[in-house]
Formats: sequence, C-alpha cells, structure tokens
Amino acid sequence: MKRAFLLIIILAILFPSAPSAAVENQAKAAFIRGGNLWTLIGDQEKQVTNSGKVFAKPQWSTDGNLLVYQVEAPSEIYKGETQSELWTYNIKTEEKKKIFYDGSSPKWAPHKNVIAYKNKGILDISNLHQFYNIATGVNDFTWLPDGTGFLLSSSGTLRPDGWSSASLFTKKVGDNYEDVVLFGGVEPFFTLPREIGTTDKNKLIAVYAEQLTYSPNGKWISFVVTPTASWSMDSDMVCVIDKEGKNFEVLDEMILQVGQPKWAPSTDTLAYIAGGGRIVFGFRNKDLKIKEMPVSGSYTPKNYADLDFNWITDKLLVASRIKEQDWTNDFSKHPLPVLYSIDIDTNNQAKISNPPKGYGDYAPQFVPTIQKLVWLRGSSIIDTKRNLWKANSDGTEATEWLLDVEEIVFYK
Repeated sequence: MKRAFLLIIILAILFPSAPSAAVENQAKAAFIRGGNLWTLIGDQEKQVTNSGKVFAKPQWSTDGNLLVYQVEAPSEIYKGETQSELWTYNIKTEEKKKIFYDGSSPKWAPHKNVIAYKNKGILDISNLHQFYNIATGVNDFTWLPDGTGFLLSSSGTLRPDGWSSASLFTKKVGDNYEDVVLFGGVEPFFTLPREIGTTDKNKLIAVYAEQLTYSPNGKWISFVVTPTASWSMDSDMVCVIDKEGKNFEVLDEMILQVGQPKWAPSTDTLAYIAGGGRIVFGFRNKDLKIKEMPVSGSYTPKNYADLDFNWITDKLLVASRIKEQDWTNDFSKHPLPVLYSIDIDTNNQAKISNPPKGYGDYAPQFVPTIQKLVWLRGSSIIDTKRNLWKANSDGTEATEWLLDVEEIVFYK
C-alpha cells in the first residue's frame, strides 16, 4: 500500500500538468447552424437553442465559461417590429439567461464576467444580474485594455452647414456602476477632421468611427471611418491613432464587405484589405496590405483579389484569394477562392487549399489551442450553409470537421 501511494506521489510530481494540458489543447467553439447556437468542445457538438432566431457572432467571456449571443424576437414596444435580445449561456451549468430585451454589439470585459452593449445610442453594462446606463450618444465602443473604462465614438451630425465629424472619448468606470453619471464624465480623446482620405480624389466625410481595436500592447488603436450609410458601401478608410490620441494616420481606402483590419497576435502590425468599390462593381482592387508601425507593404499579386485573411503568427498570414473578375448576377459564375499562406518577411506565398470544383474556401482563422488552420468551404460568397474544415498551418492533412456552419467563434 505504501509503495502504491509513493508511486502516485511520484507520478503527480513528474506529470503535474497532464490533465490540464489535455483540456487546454482541445478546441472550444461556439457556432450558428440553422439560426441556432451550438457549442463544439473537442469534437463534441451540442445544440444550445432551438428558436432558429440566433444571429451575429456569439462572444466568449475571458475565462471561457460563458457565451453572450443575440436572438431576434418580436418587439416589446413597437408593434410589427423586432428587437435583439441578449442572452448568456453557461458552458458548465448549461444555464441560459436573458440579459436585456433589446441590445447590440455585446463585448465582455477583459478582466471579469461583465458585458457592455449598446441600446439605441446608450452604452449599458450588465453584471448578469442587472444593467446600468453608462454613457449616451455612443455609436461604437471598446473596453480599455485594462478594463477600467471605455474608448467611445460619437457620430457626426447633419447640420445646416453639412455633416460634422465623428469624435472619440474615453470614460473611466469603477466597480460601482450605479455611481456612474450618464451625461458627462468623459475625456475628449480625438476629433476627426471633417474630411479624410489618402488623396484629394478619394476623400470622404468622416461621419462614423467604428471597429475600434487596440493593438496587442495597447499602444495603437485601429478603426474604420465611414461616411453616410449609402456611401459606406463604396468607400471607407482604415485609420490608426496612438493611445494618447496624438498621432493619427489614414492608412488606406477599404470597404466593409471584406475582411476587417486585424492586429498580429503580439506585435504592432496591422493587416487589412485595401481598395474601394463594392463587390457588385467587380471582384477586383482588393489588396491585402500590412502596416508594421511605421512602415507598410502590399502582398496581393497582380490580377488577384483577397476577400478575407487571418494571422497564423506575427509573420505568417493566410488569405482567401480569387482571380479578378467582373461582377455577374449569376452566382454560379463567380470566382471561388482558395487559401494562400503569406510570409510577410520574405513575401513567399503558397497555395495551401484545394477545394473541389464548385466550392471555395472562405473565412480562414488559426486556432492556437489545437495549432490548426480552420476555414469554411461553400458554394458561393452568399452561401450560409458551409462546412468547416481544418488542417495544419501549411494546409496539409486537411479534413472536413463540421457540417452546415453559418458563423463560428473559437475560444482563444
């Protein structure tokens, strides 16, 4: 008995992390199928809802134990209209809880299980028991990296002399949310010029500042500036500014329908797809570019266009790429993308996926917990019933993983 007990102690000392490593090295994802929320833990799929009304990407809490998701429901206030209910799902207890009757753009705090969201221009915080009004006149927001408050954007307004420009503010928030004043309590951060652009020919009115995202070390913030709603389909501007709100730079023209700007995993390197003109004007002029503060470069070959991309490491990306082509309303004649890996130091590029005829590879992303590249394979750019594939980062050992996936978000 003593020998057996001693052996157990020795094994525990030699292999203390084996059980936790097994948990950490498995996939953990939330996805939408048929308008319902599902989870994927390891290789086990589980259906969470059955309303068929879940939309937008679910969001993981920082500790990976909770999900927040949005459900379309009949409006409680306006007859014949709909509202966006916010719900949470506890992975461990399987409890589903309605957080708010009509909210959008939910974002978890980076340091605890608290959700911030918008409610018709008002920023609210929910501690999962009750909600608190935090700020008004908010078009978009992001948590400060340390979770002590928010970077807020307020949209421009139409005045007799034309549109005013968007403004950025910071607002600090303590733990006592009921003490936060709704009006005021903000610090001006930056007011955009009325018009911005990279040349005199492509200037636009800076009405909205959206997709506010801090770089990994918090020194820089990327965001997309858009004009009025109809114009934003054709031309937007990707911009950066430092954390002090001093050094502002317009990087390039882009559109919202292609991959949003993304920072490298751990460096101040921003990737984005440059090029104006909505997709219905043609599958062209969509170039993957890198902004490594303060230099930049372009990586899309001539006669090709990139639809989406993601980082694998700080020096390696994967892009969903097509040959340039004019638009046609016959979706069966649209170009179908394949995946390419791109080394940003050497500009060495290689084709790494081979979809069968009639299919393309979309929405690539890298999952660090399993060290795999994943993507959605579908029949067209508007296909909502795509299948999830996974492979090594170089595309080898590609296998089909999940069927009928609309959106998927991995816990990282």
